Amino acid sequence: MSSEIRFTDFKSDKQPTWCPGCGDFGTMNGMMKALAETGNDPDNTFVVAGIGCSGKIGTYMHSYALHGVHGRALPVGTGVKMARPDIEVMVAGGDGDGYSIGAGHFVHAVRRNVDMTYVVMDNRIYGLTKGQASPTSREDFETSTSPEGPKQPPVNPHALALASGATFIAQSFSSDALRHQEIIQEAIEHDGFGFVNVYSPCVTFNDVDTYDYFRDSLVDLKEEEHDPTSREDAKDVILDNEKEHQGVIYKDESSVPYHEQHGVDEDMSVIPDGAPESATDLVREFY
Repeated sequence: MSSEIRFTDFKSDKQPTWCPGCGDFGTMNGMMKALAETGNDPDNTFVVAGIGCSGKIGTYMHSYALHGVHGRALPVGTGVKMARPDIEVMVAGGDGDGYSIGAGHFVHAVRRNVDMTYVVMDNRIYGLTKGQASPTSREDFETSTSPEGPKQPPVNPHALALASGATFIAQSFSSDALRHQEIIQEAIEHDGFGFVNVYSPCVTFNDVDTYDYFRDSLVDLKEEEHDPTSREDAKDVILDNEKEHQGVIYKDESSVPYHEQHGVDEDMSVIPDGAPESATDLVREFY
């Protein structure tokens, strides 16, 4: 770890209002530790958050941050990275924010291979709106608005990512602090779009996908005969509906991030005074 930066430097002075025991506490701690471990500091880090319980994370972390609108965190993160390719961009969201209204943006951020880290706190429920079925809820998951379950298969975010051309796909568990940090760190160090889905249990509205359930069910790919550089191995893991996995599922070691592919290497956040003459001429042509 950097001798100058500690993970506590990423803590803001705002106290989290998450429910006691929320998995998002562990998710955030792992993010902060991974940022410090990779030599980043609050002055070169930009956190973009969506809407939902996960969306509060930008307030609780000390860095540049923007709390965006529902499902739109990834395009904001893309814009930040294009304007300032030199800074570390981390986007945080939830399963509802990322895989429902934000699913289209997820696909395109993945295929562009923008060099940022996307951490999704997946609790398999809408928590902030008090317990409705989310895109990753089980088919028979009963809630007050779906008393017989949603009766549709859950979204498989890893499959969606792989089909969209992802270069880094991983799964972690917020309660397994060390492994969670290691996995987030690998995503940060990856040259390209680092996608990490995090099992982050909701202790208030989801009594099925609990801490005990994941502790009993998780299979760590680090302990299996799994080659994360193999797309075939990745497909086998992703399409295995009988197990819950943890670890790096797929990693393309030859990945070239979007800004390098297109020669974006300068600070474009400073806009010179006055509009370009060509833009002014275009306006005059129509108005």
